Amino acid sequence: MSDEHDKLLPIANVGRIMKKILPPSAKISKEAKETMQECASEFICFVTGEASDRCHKENRKTVNGDDICWALSSLGFDNYSDAMLRYLQRLREYERQRAINSNKGSTSSDEREEERIRSSCGCSQQNDNNTNTSNNTTSSSAPSFDFRILERGGTSSSSSSPKPY
Repeated sequence: MSDEHDKLLPIANVGRIMKKILPPSAKISKEAKETMQECASEFICFVTGEASDRCHKENRKTVNGDDICWALSSLGFDNYSDAMLRYLQRLREYERQRAINSNKGSTSSDEREEERIRSSCGCSQQNDNNTNTSNNTTSSSAPSFDFRILERGGTSSSSSSPKPY
């Protein structure tokens, strides 16, 4: 039984994600959290397994973000694959720019670049106490982004009101 629980996402994290979408007064049963935990964990294993198979066929040992995007697309989750590819490109751009800026020592430039990337990909950064209030600089941890689904017409919808495809 413990082996099964080792393969599941942490239930507290699952519950926190579920709460973000619901109104503040909504309650979530333990059974609902457990069901979502099992489904999300199975989905991750399904996609990761497909990506891993591809890596094995190509004699590679490391699964990367591009492999996950390929797996999503090959499994028929094209909308997720497209969103993940955009996120991955923006994250890589952000990391490149951050490396350049860290060599220059320009914190305010880092913040401007981070904001530009977030706005261009339709993502918003969550405030996870990544701000040091004593000197108002961001910490060295990577930013966390919210995904927004971009409709074919270019409009975005927040993750709080998902649209069926």
